[in-house]
Amino acid sequence: MVDLDGLWVPLVTPFTARDEVDLDGLRRLAGEVLDDGARGLVALGTTGEPTSLTAEERRDVAAVCAEVASARGAGLVVAAGTNDTRTTLARHAALADVPGVTAALTVVPYYVRPTEAAVVAHLTHVADRSPVPLVVYNVPVRTGRGLGAPALLDLAAHPRIVGLKQAVGAFDLDTAAVLAADAPDFAVLAGDDAFIAPTVLLGGRGAIAASAHAATGRFATMVADGLAGRAAAARAQHAALLPLVTALFAEPNPVVVKALLHATGRIASPAVRMPLTPASPAALEQAEVAVGRPVPVAPGHHV
Repeated sequence: MVDLDGLWVPLVTPFTARDEVDLDGLRRLAGEVLDDGARGLVALGTTGEPTSLTAEERRDVAAVCAEVASARGAGLVVAAGTNDTRTTLARHAALADVPGVTAALTVVPYYVRPTEAAVVAHLTHVADRSPVPLVVYNVPVRTGRGLGAPALLDLAAHPRIVGLKQAVGAFDLDTAAVLAADAPDFAVLAGDDAFIAPTVLLGGRGAIAASAHAATGRFATMVADGLAGRAAAARAQHAALLPLVTALFAEPNPVVVKALLHATGRIASPAVRMPLTPASPAALEQAEVAVGRPVPVAPGHHV
């Protein structure tokens, strides 16, 4: 079984003032989140603006993340899905050259909106040929096509599909059904940061959380409390972190995350690539206030 337990941070891609990928800044940031308690890194996820990167930039980002993860004995998931099966296969094949990859994050094909059965066929086709296992990324708000519990459980039965990033904008009936099925060797990871605690407390194995660029240790503690069944402690962390999650997603991801990282001196520039535009001053101010909120102590537990 592939070990996906814990907190995974889908890293932003920092840019320099000359609009080049800041690989040194990425290397520092990757090390920081791992040192602060993340289980592993996710490279080239939505938060990393992969659709705005060249092929060479994507290779460089993956290489830097692999270097940092290897040095710290951490996991590495690399996003490799597209809306085209041939391109998706090519990007998965390229992961054979990236050392230490735990799994590929493979999104439901976007824009073309295939049927649910066609999505299952696409993901099965890719899993059969990929050099690394797959974590399915179910994010209908971005793809226009979601997968219900029956399709997800069909995919969970595939020996090379080892997990799910569930980002459906709610803790819904399909999510509950997949967790209740307790499919062997298949890890459900919270993909919406507001629903980490309930997902983990009901059988999820962790989270891929963009908000965890900030307060990484607190997010890691929330996940660990949930995995250990410490419901009161996980609830306390959830309550304290929810305003931060809300603030960081007040504008399109990752613009507020980047603004906060820049304001706190962790990346050199808050720049994003068009068609995204930088975060508003009001959104940044809200995030700065939220990140400073104290964590309440749950009864009988010391944070």
